Amino acid sequence: MTWLTWSLLSALFAAATAILAKVGVTGMDANLATAVRTSVVVAFTWLLAYATRQPGGFEALSGKSWLFLALSGLATGLSWVCYFHALQVGPASRVAPIDKLSVALVIVFGALFLGERLTWGKGIGGLLIVAGAITIALD
Repeated sequence: MTWLTWSLLSALFAAATAILAKVGVTGMDANLATAVRTSVVVAFTWLLAYATRQPGGFEALSGKSWLFLALSGLATGLSWVCYFHALQVGPASRVAPIDKLSVALVIVFGALFLGERLTWGKGIGGLLIVAGAITIALD
């Protein structure tokens, strides 16, 4: 599959996640809800990694890979904790678009930290995402 197919599937599952999480977090502690969700993700991804393992796959993990994947995991955990708290007190239809401001931030961070080219298309698209998220949040 192409990056676009994977990206569209990611968006589909992220949308389902917002709705399922909103229902699941109702009436319970948001941190506990995040822990339950994270535990399921951990079990699922380890099963997937084991079932689809490639020869020498684990040996390819360098110290740098471990460091940056661990930092990414911490960022993901913090994002999920904040997301669940937001879902607990706000409507999913407003929380999710604000969460997706991450797309605009990735465009900026990609240019600043990864040397990715900032094009007019990315700039305008990022601004439209920001404008859309603000419009939905203020509705």
